[in-house]
Amino acid sequence: MDGSLTVLPERNAALEELKLYGRDPQNADPIFAEKGISTLLRHAFYSPSSETARAAMRVLANAMLLKPNTRQIFVDHGFAPKACHHLANNSWDDEFLASRILFLSTYGTTVDLLDLVDNHQLADRVTDRLGHHAKLISSKSKGNSELMEEMALTETLKLLFNVTHYCSERISSFDSAVPYVVELLWKQDIPASKPLDAPSPFGPLVNALLNLDLTSSKSSSSLYPKNEPAKVTALLIDLLDRSLKSYGDDELEVTVTPLVSLLKKIYDSAPEATKAQMREALLPTAEDRKSVLGKGDSLSSKLLKNSTHPTAPALRDAISHLLFNLSDRDASKFVENIGYGFASGFLFQNNVPIPESAAEAFSTVDTTGAARPVNPITGQFMENETHPDEPELTEEEKEREAEKLFVLFERLKANGIINVQNPVEAAVQEGRYRELGDNDVEELD
Repeated sequence: MDGSLTVLPERNAALEELKLYGRDPQNADPIFAEKGISTLLRHAFYSPSSETARAAMRVLANAMLLKPNTRQIFVDHGFAPKACHHLANNSWDDEFLASRILFLSTYGTTVDLLDLVDNHQLADRVTDRLGHHAKLISSKSKGNSELMEEMALTETLKLLFNVTHYCSERISSFDSAVPYVVELLWKQDIPASKPLDAPSPFGPLVNALLNLDLTSSKSSSSLYPKNEPAKVTALLIDLLDRSLKSYGDDELEVTVTPLVSLLKKIYDSAPEATKAQMREALLPTAEDRKSVLGKGDSLSSKLLKNSTHPTAPALRDAISHLLFNLSDRDASKFVENIGYGFASGFLFQNNVPIPESAAEAFSTVDTTGAARPVNPITGQFMENETHPDEPELTEEEKEREAEKLFVLFERLKANGIINVQNPVEAAVQEGRYRELGDNDVEELD
């Protein structure tokens, strides 16, 4: 690859050819060598022709994607500040390419993100680009964006996420970006299928908010507008509902976990009106309690089912923390809201004392407002419970089960897992337990 090419049509044609060769690194070693990358850098950032510069940046971006060692070459030659400067260009192509190159440089390199934010306006330029996208989407009908515009937005959001992740010291520099990200969220229609997948921007928009400060005044006014304080959260909850329906078990962990984590983060800083709306939408309702919790098709049922997902540990942890926070981080409320069956594992794993009332029935209102007793384990209204048609236990079977229950409770108390009186012990004290005669005793298995 010759850096001395001077005839514009020939240079651009050569770069287009290099782009094709660069898609298969097995037969294009010179492109990925230091000399090849340095030549591409000169054309990408020093060429007086924008067409030539973009052609070189496309080859460079592909090289940095396919060969991680080329990212450090980009950094070592001091071109990260120049890529920041390209973000100021009013071009979707330049935004897409500069954002992608900077995004890739955040992996496995010594790039100085603090320097880029403090001295090369990286935060300001990212925010300006997002503002430009937000302004345009406000003037268009929904779903009427150009392909390159959508691709540029996605790359800038990915860059925002990585910079705020790897340079947490400067998160406050991106406070002004929050209103634009929120505006981009609620001014677009949610796709019917795979709503968090490209080309939809919802996945990157959700990720972008994860690291940002949502407690600042700018963030609060955009997330919880006074006239509609639940507008944004209602959209995110709708997005969650559609996502849980759209993605398979093997996709949920990576795709949906960030959205659940964002809802928890938003709830923690939300005003009470928004919190109430979120609790109503995400916690089991009286309708859900007509059957065992987690068995229906409602959003709360899907959340509970996935809170014990065997192959999605990050998702189940995020859901459990969200539900615990929706219960005011109160173990008793948590058990009442989702049932001891779902709550016990989370409480034990997080060293939260299990409330003494965990095994006691309680009452909550049904759809008519009447109080009805609830099974504390399953969360179902007791009068809606169905029991299998099995023969009644014999006296011997009852005594054997009681003895097993006694042993189980004593073990749980000894291990500090529960701190309640053994029900068999209580029965003895209250005269409800009959001593067996010598001929009635049966050894436990």
